[in-house]
Amino acid sequence: MYSTLIIASNEGLLNIVINRPDKLNALNTTVLEELKEVVQKFKNDPALKGAIITGAGEKSFVAGADIGGFLQAERSQGEELARKGQEIFSMIEETEKPILAAVNGYALGGGCELAMSCHFRYASENARFGQPEINLGIIPGYGGTQRLPKLIGRGRALEMMLRGDAIDAAEAYRIGLVNKVLAAEKLMEEAEATMRLIISKPAPAIAALIKATNAGFEDKGYGFEQEAKSFAKAFSTDEMVEGVTAFLEKRKPNFK
Repeated sequence: MYSTLIIASNEGLLNIVINRPDKLNALNTTVLEELKEVVQKFKNDPALKGAIITGAGEKSFVAGADIGGFLQAERSQGEELARKGQEIFSMIEETEKPILAAVNGYALGGGCELAMSCHFRYASENARFGQPEINLGIIPGYGGTQRLPKLIGRGRALEMMLRGDAIDAAEAYRIGLVNKVLAAEKLMEEAEATMRLIISKPAPAIAALIKATNAGFEDKGYGFEQEAKSFAKAFSTDEMVEGVTAFLEKRKPNFK
């Protein structure tokens, strides 16, 4: 039914697997559109009580956006891309049914942003998290500038985004980015056990908890607007062209 997702449900629990292992499950337009459709159906299906999002294979949760087309895109397309990602990830965050990210490898760029949009995160020991967009001459555009500071604090978030390198699962746990770190072979087992426990609770109370907790962060409108515009502004600069070209050519960028 879906070309980039594997979907399975069992006794009220939905498993969503990003399935592009040859691309390290990188996000492209198709992934985003299919993810939006699945989440919308999940929200509206009373038989489904909770969901787990993970990545196919053993290397990657989602290794970022599929940036091959960035060089051909214009500034207006950059803003459109940012708003699309923001919309879908906000839909995940605002869903009043629990969604857990089971991070089974690289969660970089858009992958880290996807994980942060989920209500909480479990990680395998080989997981790696990062917002490396600055190395491409751009910034996070799918909500990373807004969610990361709220999860780990402004100083740590700025350091992580400005450095542009990845942190391991142990460090992600230490700073509060993930809730639990597990051996790779135990990740899905523990994630499912936790979700089974949670969805055994009264659904109206679960919804109320998520809604009330999210209410404390509903000043995000201005921040998301600034993120999309700043992403678009950086999208057509010489620095972005050099950063993306260097990435695709597997060399170090030569920024002016």
